Amino acid sequence: MHGTESPSPWVQRWSHLVPAGAPVLDVACGGGRHMRWFAVRGHPVTGIDQAPEAIEAARAFGEALQADLEDGSPWPLPGRTFGGVVVTNYLWRPVFPALQDSVAPGGALIYETFAIGNETVGRPARPEFLLGAGELLRLVDRLRVVAYEDGFLEDPPRFVQRIVAVRPAAGDAAPRYLLK
Repeated sequence: MHGTESPSPWVQRWSHLVPAGAPVLDVACGGGRHMRWFAVRGHPVTGIDQAPEAIEAARAFGEALQADLEDGSPWPLPGRTFGGVVVTNYLWRPVFPALQDSVAPGGALIYETFAIGNETVGRPARPEFLLGAGELLRLVDRLRVVAYEDGFLEDPPRFVQRIVAVRPAAGDAAPRYLLK
């Protein structure tokens, strides 16, 4: 099942930007690999996925909600904010406003998914599931970008874009986002 493998190195690298003990939301959580990563580090975790078997597995780590984010239903967590919002290997452009709204002041969005070029090495290959050049920067337009990459990874071969963006805490004139 997708989501049972090791946590993404990108998520691991940037998880220090999620405030200690803050709740974390994993969107398209699969079996909960990132929920597990954050739960072990003392974060209450919530996962969303449309697959019932994924939700059943993810419940072992925290709150797990079955929801189809692509069917036109309202965002399933209205008004809730999280110190960390994590999304990997998933792209549904209409959900980006809700993702940004879900990042609490002082919190971070950690996002990684497939980009144009991936169709030459595997799946996904359909353009609607691949980010165009620089597209992730445009989709995360209401947060402060701390890190961004757009390129090719060899193991397994894939084209990706990934971003870490934060919502500065109110009154923090000079926030320090440690780059690792």
